[in-house]
This record gives sequence, C-alpha cells and structure tokens, in this order.
Amino acid sequence: MENKFERILIALDDSPCSEKAVEYAKPLVNGWQSTVALLTVTPVTAPANFGADPLLGQQPIVVPEVSEVQQNAAERHLEGLRSQFSGAKEITIFNTIGTVRDEILTTAEEWKADLIIMGTNGRTGFDHFLSGSVAESVIRKSTCPVLVVPGHSDEE
Repeated sequence: MENKFERILIALDDSPCSEKAVEYAKPLVNGWQSTVALLTVTPVTAPANFGADPLLGQQPIVVPEVSEVQQNAAERHLEGLRSQFSGAKEITIFNTIGTVRDEILTTAEEWKADLIIMGTNGRTGFDHFLSGSVAESVIRKSTCPVLVVPGHSDEE
C-alpha cells in the first residue's frame, strides 16, 4: 500500500482520549515509516484575581510560573512518547502556548502535515454547547485529513 501520509501530526494532551489516539497512530507511523510531529498546546494562563480589587483599580495578575510548570510537564510527556514511535523516519516535538485549535491548525500548515491525528472526549448536548469541540473545529478548518479517535469505549 502506498503511503500518502508522509508527515503525520499527532495533537496530544495528557488525557485518556490522547492515549487512544497514540495507540491508533503507532501502527500507522511505524508501519509507513512516516515523519511524525508530536504537538501539545498549553492554553494561555488566565489572570488570577487573588488579592486584586477592581474597585481599587487593582488589576488581576498573571503568574508566569504556572505556565512554565505546564510547559515543562508537557515537554516531559512528549519526550516520554517519543520512544513509542521507533519506526518513524523522524520525530519532531512542538510544545506551544495558545488557543488549542489555532495552534493545531497553524502547526499543521507550517509543518506541512499530510494527516492530523487527535483524540476527542465526545461531549454531547449541553457540555458540547458550553465547551464546543476542538476536534470538530479542527476538522472544519483543516486543509489536510483529520483522524479523530473517540476517547470513550463502547462499554461506557
């Protein structure tokens, strides 16, 4: 079978649905000997209102250490996953900060991905209305195919 997916971007976090995405991605990447990029996105740290009183003109504060801790944890997570793709031609790691959907789409375009693989929590109803779906918005905006792996099992 011809490999149409030379460059596979795998969007990850530390959730069970990402673990399932890795399990689906491993045989594809290792079997095709594709080049793979592992991507994780740390959302921008929201300002904390601890001790800030807007009536007194005090602004919320951003604690940069929170973002740094998240970035370091994400880097360790990606490095740990690197060994699972021993059959890959090359492995690149992207550890970014920003809006998850935008960072996935930008990285896929700039890195020239042929395929994006990602997990989804499969939220429905009111949960989906409130939080939306990163996977759904990536599918709508992506210029390459997207393989979305559901995080829930049939037993749930």
